Amino acid sequence: MKLKEIRSKKKKQIEKRLEKAWLEFDLSWWVKWASSLILLTAMILRGGQAYPFADLVLSTLGCAGWLAVGVMWKDRALIILNAAAVVILASGVVRVLAGV
Repeated sequence: MKLKEIRSKKKKQIEKRLEKAWLEFDLSWWVKWASSLILLTAMILRGGQAYPFADLVLSTLGCAGWLAVGVMWKDRALIILNAAAVVILASGVVRVLAGV
């Protein structure tokens, strides 16, 4: 009797742990991964020094996506970092488009 109870309890613990580990494919998951891929693409362009304007635009979009994720998660560190990055990068985009 005791052995069955122990096994049952252990099985419930494992099932509970697996439930917590399951990924939720909500909006933040998609935005997070899309933004990460966009930022990686921008870094590749930056490393090759071939298309600086495309790098600037993609970096702005990637940081804007991470800013949205930070807002969804209510994560102040992500919000502050990416808000600053979006302002800095967007001002660079505006300067290039304005010809300054």
